[in-house]
Amino acid sequence: MSGTLYGVGLGPGAPDLMTLRAARLIESARVIAYPALAGGDSFARAIAADLIAPDATEIVMDVPMTTAREPAQKAYDKGASDIAAALDSGCDVVCLCEGDPFFYGSFMYVFARLADRYDVQVVPGVTSITACAARAGRPLVARNERLTVLPGPLPEDELRARIEGAESVAIMKVGRHLPKIRAVIDGLGLTEFATYVERASLPQEVVLPLVDAPENAPYFSMILLTKGADPWL
Repeated sequence: MSGTLYGVGLGPGAPDLMTLRAARLIESARVIAYPALAGGDSFARAIAADLIAPDATEIVMDVPMTTAREPAQKAYDKGASDIAAALDSGCDVVCLCEGDPFFYGSFMYVFARLADRYDVQVVPGVTSITACAARAGRPLVARNERLTVLPGPLPEDELRARIEGAESVAIMKVGRHLPKIRAVIDGLGLTEFATYVERASLPQEVVLPLVDAPENAPYFSMILLTKGADPWL
């Protein structure tokens, strides 16, 4: 019989924000899979490092950081093939994923390749959005409000239009797009309502009003924007 594939959400980075279910699965895993920057380290593995058995087999998916889709698709093709071989041998495989597997998570690409052939179970994790809101002390939505989640790479005009029509906004994947995003928010007169968070829950965490944010932002950064009066008061 084939093994079971577990897509395990690790949370935003702090190991103690992992769920108990995730920790139990990682501790007992004989085969661990995870994405890594091509030729570099794996943030996912670093989060779970203390739980991985010394004799566990590790499947590394070297994913290049590029806007081109084909290199990453090839990396996930190979990773899925290696995972399938382990599953076919009867081994369960625990695939690690930062944050939540189905919320901008890398595991969804493995899931798309294998879910029609194997038993796949997904273990949710704390998302970066909820982690950033908690660390910033900014409730996101209340009552009948809507939360809009936007990726930073969106074109400037689209960002402006979507923020204008939103009530509460989380802008993810800020990175090199920070100057553009900051200009859009400032142009809408909303800078005073915006909070900048980078590397939430990690020792290098930064939480600042957007007006005080640094010029350069890492990939793992976010802007939270809640307009007007606080509806929970």
